[in-house]
Amino acid sequence: MPPTVVAIDGPAGAGKSTIARALAKDLGMAYLDTGAMYRGVTYEVLRRGLEATDIDAVARVAREVRFVQTADSLHVNGVDATAAIRSPEVDAAVSHVASNSAVREELRERQREWIVRHGGGVVEGRDIGSVVFPEATLKVYLIASPRVRAERRVAQHGGDVQEIATAIAERDRRDSTREDSPLRQMPDAVVVDTSDRTILEVVREIGGILKTRIVSS
Repeated sequence: MPPTVVAIDGPAGAGKSTIARALAKDLGMAYLDTGAMYRGVTYEVLRRGLEATDIDAVARVAREVRFVQTADSLHVNGVDATAAIRSPEVDAAVSHVASNSAVREELRERQREWIVRHGGGVVEGRDIGSVVFPEATLKVYLIASPRVRAERRVAQHGGDVQEIATAIAERDRRDSTREDSPLRQMPDAVVVDTSDRTILEVVREIGGILKTRIVSS
C-alpha cells in the first residue's frame, strides 16, 4: 500500500497551516509545512545579503541550506528561524524565491523524501496536490474570503487590514501566474471554505472524507 498523503493547498491566509497541523494531530500523522521551507530559503538568502531575484545565487542557497523542521519550529543552518521566516522582509521576498524553478525542484525532492521517511503525512503548500503529490490519497483546497484572510494575518502579525489585503492579492497573483508549479485548484480536490467555520469543524469534515476515501479504496 502506498503511504497515506493528505495534500492541503490554497492561497495565503486560507488556513492551510492551522488546519493541516490540527488535522495531522487529530489523525496521528506527521505534518509538513512546505511554505516554511521556501521561507527558510528566503531567510537564508536575505541573511547572506543576496537578492531574492538572483536566480543562480538563490538556487545555490536552496541546494546548500539545511533544515531541522518540526510541527512548530524551523531551524535553518542551526539557527532558530521560526519567528524570522514570518517577518515582513521574508514576506516581501518569498514569492521571488518560490518562483525559482531550481529552488522548487530541490525542495520538491526533499518533500518527497520526507514522506518516504515518515510513511505518509499531512502536507500543506501551494502545489502539493498538483505537482508534488499528484497521486495523494486526498487533495484538499482551502479557500476563504479576501477580508477574512487579511484579518487573520493582522491578528497574527499586526498591521493594517487594507494593506495586508493588497499584499495578499499580489501574492495570489504571483503564485497563480508563475511558470513553475502555479497555485491552482485541481479538479479532484475537495474545496473547503474556512471563512466562517471553526478549526474543529473543518478538521472533522476533512477527517471524515479521508476515512471514507481510505475505506472505499
